[in-house]
Amino acid sequence: MSLFVDQSRDALRAAWRTAWQRATQGQPLEPLQAQMAALIDAHPEYHPQLAAGASETEGDFYLHLGLHMALREQLGTDRPVGIRALHQRLTRRGTAHEAEHRLMEVLGEMLWQAQRTGHPPDERSYWEALQRL
Repeated sequence: MSLFVDQSRDALRAAWRTAWQRATQGQPLEPLQAQMAALIDAHPEYHPQLAAGASETEGDFYLHLGLHMALREQLGTDRPVGIRALHQRLTRRGTAHEAEHRLMEVLGEMLWQAQRTGHPPDERSYWEALQRL
């Protein structure tokens, strides 16, 4: 199951809802679904919306969860180079989840700027902004 490639917004949101539904029902999960369910589990404030089947018109939380997934991919590949060490350093000041949120603020800003300008994200500028944390 691919999360981001060639999926509509509705399909992505359905994937999050399905992963959570399967997890709460104790059904087997594919590896990506397990990652998704773990993120949802870490955000109990989103459980009521997901249990209610929040639609495409509700739920900035889908963006938040998607940023977590994107950041975790960056951490897994250490791209930009050094992000994993930065996350570890930030984790020493709090929790890993709090560190992710700090990094995600920068990621979200970078993506917003890219969308606003119509240019691809600039990895160098992104890394420079991350280093200011």
